[in-house]
Amino acid sequence: MEHFIVSARKYRPQTFKDVVGQQAITNTLLNAIENNHLAQALLFTGPRGVGKTTCARILAKMINSDGTETTDEDFAFNIFELDAASNNSVDDIRNLTDQVRIPPQVGKYKVYIIDEVHMLSQAAFNAFLKTLEEPPKHCIFILATTEKHKIIPTILSRCQIFDFKRITVTDAKNYLKYIADEQNISAEDDALHIIAQKADGAMRDALSIFDRVVSFSGKNLTRQAVTENLNVLDYETYFESTDLILENKIPELLLQFNNTLAKGFDGHHFIAGLASHFRDLLVSKTQETIELLEVGDETKTKYLEQSKKASQEFLMQGINLANDCDLKYKTSKNQRLLVELCLMQLASITFDGEKKNSKHYIIPASYFKSKGITPIPVKVPKLKEQNTFSENLKEEDELEVSNSNTATIEALQVKEPPKIILKQDSKRTSGLSLRSIKAKKEHLIKQMDVIINEEDLPKDPFTEKELITVWNNYIKELKNDGKHILASILSIDTPKVIDTTINLEFPNETNKIEVERQQYDLLAYIRKTLNNFDINLSITVNEILEKQYVYSTKEKFEKLKEKNPNIAILRKTFDLDV
Repeated sequence: MEHFIVSARKYRPQTFKDVVGQQAITNTLLNAIENNHLAQALLFTGPRGVGKTTCARILAKMINSDGTETTDEDFAFNIFELDAASNNSVDDIRNLTDQVRIPPQVGKYKVYIIDEVHMLSQAAFNAFLKTLEEPPKHCIFILATTEKHKIIPTILSRCQIFDFKRITVTDAKNYLKYIADEQNISAEDDALHIIAQKADGAMRDALSIFDRVVSFSGKNLTRQAVTENLNVLDYETYFESTDLILENKIPELLLQFNNTLAKGFDGHHFIAGLASHFRDLLVSKTQETIELLEVGDETKTKYLEQSKKASQEFLMQGINLANDCDLKYKTSKNQRLLVELCLMQLASITFDGEKKNSKHYIIPASYFKSKGITPIPVKVPKLKEQNTFSENLKEEDELEVSNSNTATIEALQVKEPPKIILKQDSKRTSGLSLRSIKAKKEHLIKQMDVIINEEDLPKDPFTEKELITVWNNYIKELKNDGKHILASILSIDTPKVIDTTINLEFPNETNKIEVERQQYDLLAYIRKTLNNFDINLSITVNEILEKQYVYSTKEKFEKLKEKNPNIAILRKTFDLDV
């Protein structure tokens, strides 16, 4: 069996030109070497797997090259690599400083590469300061770390710092494509994109994942094989979820989420990925921001197509809902229900709900005038007193149109808004079931039946005193029927009449809402009793009034004293406190 070498070692860059994604740093180091402007203490910092140690080795080899050495010369006698994680004591640093004094046997420089330098102890850092500041001319220190903030400032001030950046998805994908070609492996573009995204900016991680997936799928690297091996959610899952959300298919959306959980994926991962998917769709809506999509060309086309179906308002609201669910996920006791509620809310964003029934609405003549349409006079048939509007239309349907062109009728004129007569239904329904809610809705629709008469309904004059008498009688009837709450609310304020409008003032919004719910029965009683069908109700809220019903302890005492003056004598006799 032939010995296998992992790709991270096999394809480790040997020159600065081979280093992926760090062109600014490699160009700086090359120019420093050519111009003999290289510092004696360098600090390479950045995330894992981005080429810090590799660049340190290439630099150490280049500064010792004079053009006469062989191609496989590695200057092993001149390059010393130290792991600060296991050599972090003061004694280790003292041994290092003792070796520094000895000049190199081959080449010009002795190079000390100290990896994970942030692991040195405080005493070791202090012991290293003097040597680092004034090393011998033949010695160069290269420090590498992933956590620069853990290094003391006195060390940082003595080094020339190079910040290595994360490898972009595009650069990582292109390098993986190069390696796949070197190994005669057929790889889909989307498959390499997923590997590059999973690596999270680390080239070493990308190569390790690449080796693992190749071992799983062989010479043909497909997107399906990569997603199955890496256990990541495919783009198709989010495309399908978004289509179901836009089509308001809540049952199918919940079933798809259940299937995703059954495959071993976490709900937190799913909802976070959905938020990122909405972000990518939002980016796809503008031509200038399409380049922010870090996906393959085939997947980018799908994003562009789906972005046309979703509005910008929907995507913004969807991102907010998904992010809110993401924040609440770890603290939620029922995490699955939290995600399912979020999905149902997302699927309801574009849902218009039940269409309104417009058959009970009559368009007034003012509407046509505002649109510049001249109404055609229409003779409204005389209706019987006991028939409804729909019944009379069946009996009399002859319309006399004054316009000679009767083929097209542009509008119907209604001289005055119709008078609405409310029909009371003595049958009561319970509000504890869906059937009762439906029955109540049908009952309200029946109450909206209108009767249109040519002659005006009765409008007998009345005085405010007569209204108050009728008002008090209605309150008595409420009490007899057991409706004490409504009776007490109506007793809060004495009605005041302006023209034919009854004005009431309540201390809070709750009283107003309760009276508005029962205003149909109230107005029907008053109009019938006073024989005036122009009477209306106007309710306002004055929160200052509420203070009149919340007394302090002292105010209560004064009220009691007004009713019984002996209470003051009692308080004085026993020296009581209020």
